[in-house]
Amino acid sequence: MMTAIDLDDSSAAARLVEEPVLRLARVERRYTEGDHDLEVLRGADLEIRAGEIVALVAPSGAGKSTLLHLAGLLEQSDGGEIYLGGVATSTMNDAERTRLRRLEIGFVYQFHHLLPEFTALENVMLPQMIRGLGRKEAVKRAEQLLAYMRLEERMHHLPSEMSGGEQQRVAIARAVANVPRLILADEPTGNLDPKTAHYVFDALQALVRSSGLAAVIATHNMDIADRMDRRITLSEGKIVEL
Repeated sequence: MMTAIDLDDSSAAARLVEEPVLRLARVERRYTEGDHDLEVLRGADLEIRAGEIVALVAPSGAGKSTLLHLAGLLEQSDGGEIYLGGVATSTMNDAERTRLRRLEIGFVYQFHHLLPEFTALENVMLPQMIRGLGRKEAVKRAEQLLAYMRLEERMHHLPSEMSGGEQQRVAIARAVANVPRLILADEPTGNLDPKTAHYVFDALQALVRSSGLAAVIATHNMDIADRMDRRITLSEGKIVEL
């Protein structure tokens, strides 16, 4: 059984407020294909609060990745507004969006994207040091996170020396290293066998619960989706509760 850890000073408690961590208000997104516009989102609305885990389930091509990219400020919407912690983002310039994304959002992908030449410990340290944390503090926090993920014996291993489940747990530790408000995960267990997938989800869920994060997890695994607080899908460009 995992025990709760301090995921940074008093920030987790401070986030447990009424304001949603993520709010999409009538968000639109379209792409031009030849002479036609492909409308992916048509006035999509969504609210996600601290400590909440939401499953995003939809067929391939329905717009799951687009929704995650917009929520993560990787793309600009064509209409509506995206709020992070109550702050509107549509009028921010690239530097402001990059800063907010770096400080407030953690990403977990289907493939771990760990830096192959660095150990597990170093992979979790790097985002913290880029943010400006000193090496000693970054080491301490990285060790704490990896121990929480039950990777004490793998801290000094390279990604190539770890299993798929271990690599993905390192990726989760890296995603929360800078104490974001929001975790966005795109098929984080898609490459794993069912037993390992549940173990990785358990680790991610424990971190969300203990730290007051909000999380949106795109998945095709309905067993895992059923364990989340809510399930949403995309239908005709809108977000629909299941």
